[in-house]
Amino acid sequence: MAIPITVLDCDLLLYGRGHRTLDRFKLDDVTDEYLMSMYGFPRQFIYYLVELLGASLSRPTQRSRAISPETQILAALGFYTSGSFQTRMGDTIGISQASMSRCVANVTEALVERASQFIRFPADDASVQALKDEFYGLAGMPGVIGVVDCVHVAIKAPNAEDLSYVNRKGLHSLNCLMVCDIRGALMTVETNWPGSLQDCAVLQQSSLSSQFEAGMHKESWLLGDSSFFLRTWLMTPLHIPETPAEYRYNMAHSATHSVIEKTFRTLCSRFRCLDGSKGALQYSPEKSSHIILACCVLHNISLEHGMDVWSSPGTGPVEQPPEEEYEHMESLDLEADRIRQELMLTHFS
Repeated sequence: MAIPITVLDCDLLLYGRGHRTLDRFKLDDVTDEYLMSMYGFPRQFIYYLVELLGASLSRPTQRSRAISPETQILAALGFYTSGSFQTRMGDTIGISQASMSRCVANVTEALVERASQFIRFPADDASVQALKDEFYGLAGMPGVIGVVDCVHVAIKAPNAEDLSYVNRKGLHSLNCLMVCDIRGALMTVETNWPGSLQDCAVLQQSSLSSQFEAGMHKESWLLGDSSFFLRTWLMTPLHIPETPAEYRYNMAHSATHSVIEKTFRTLCSRFRCLDGSKGALQYSPEKSSHIILACCVLHNISLEHGMDVWSSPGTGPVEQPPEEEYEHMESLDLEADRIRQELMLTHFS
């Protein structure tokens, strides 16, 4: 490790920061199997990221200007997929642990800057109808354009006095709101909510709620579990189904909503920095929020490039704080209840 560090320091002394880009690691020098085992993604995907993020990672103002975009991306992918700054990984690409940390920060910000390019609801009517058709084909639930849920990601305690990030299990976390389509592609991601907020409060305060309340995607709805309030645009299951139609509705709801549960498992198994197996994210809430969002961007990019979203080995259910039931509040929205009753009468009777 001493030799690469000495070379880097000499280059900076001789040429000044920003005048040379050192290539410590060549993709062409290793096998595809090695890239998948170490960084979680194939060669062509990594080349695409270099092309996509190269300009941002070559900014003269960044401390890691002497490290090539390719090396920065490998360092970040290594962290996202392993959850730790491994010395072995730093040795492989020829940089120190401190440099790896800077690379992760640079790549994370570059991905966050492009989040709206890859995480978005379809805007045209044809694409919206295609969403409805795909969800209907899954379990017979009509009008659905997405499934919504929250997932907690553990973070280090911001400080001893701040309890806003302590969830009901007594752990510090961010409560992340996400919506996905039937393929597992994320259409909304909000990663900044403190872990003490219940799922229904996160949704109520979210920009997603504001958009739907303002009339976005009329005559369509999302599916959410019983931790959310029933809304005119959000269908939830019945707490105690009684009629055959209500049972059929709940079964179709459960089968459809399982798509996002599977998506959460995939995210956490592919990006081990999110699953807590190597400990909580050791960053501030803001930086942790950006890392989660960056992983979500990579998730969607991998889908666009034909990578199987379900190909990552499953890790079982994502352990989350226990949910609370809110069925006693559903009747407060009489219009939402009418819509759900009409849905059951028309499609599940």
